[in-house]
Amino acid sequence: MTTTRNYSPLDRLLISANNALQTLCTTPTGTQRANPADQYEDYALSKKEQRHVASLMRINHAGEVSAQALYQGQALTAKLPEVREKMEQAAIEENDHLIWCGKRVEELGKQTSLFNPLWYVGSFTIGAIAGAAGDKWSLGFVAETEKQVVRHLNSHLDNLPKDDQKSKAILEQMKKDELHHATTALEAGGAKLPAPVKIMMSIVSKVMTYTAYRI
Repeated sequence: MTTTRNYSPLDRLLISANNALQTLCTTPTGTQRANPADQYEDYALSKKEQRHVASLMRINHAGEVSAQALYQGQALTAKLPEVREKMEQAAIEENDHLIWCGKRVEELGKQTSLFNPLWYVGSFTIGAIAGAAGDKWSLGFVAETEKQVVRHLNSHLDNLPKDDQKSKAILEQMKKDELHHATTALEAGGAKLPAPVKIMMSIVSKVMTYTAYRI
């Protein structure tokens, strides 16, 4: 006989705190999927290319830190159990991206963004507010976020050195996963967000992108 534990608000808050520590301080738990970059040999990038690619991957790593926080914040305040489960499952899948991007940045001899704790706190707060606003808005927020992420990924794919197959493989798989998460959120009842909200999301994303590329 299978039993389902009902977590209290305090339980969920403590779980969220643990997830934050895992995201920011340790290697988080993902789905154990193989890193898509592992099937390719390292291409000898020039110093300039290496700095550029590392900066792009640092942006994507920072974006995945934000995604973790967003999903955890939404799961904390989601009304329906099935919506909470979707958020938690998406967070686990996003952990794969976090691991892959972090490893690629390290391979290129650079470090991830020093502002990751700030991205996490800000995104967790936004996610919790979106979840509290109602599940349809929370899911709509996920769908719009993933659509904007896909646009960023397309831009990064266009800006990678053509022979950097390792970074390309990671971003291509991330793109597939983000599109899947967006579709799942809409099919679960996600509402279309008002234009001002989309614009604000885009502005926040640009600030993070500009900063994470450099620091």
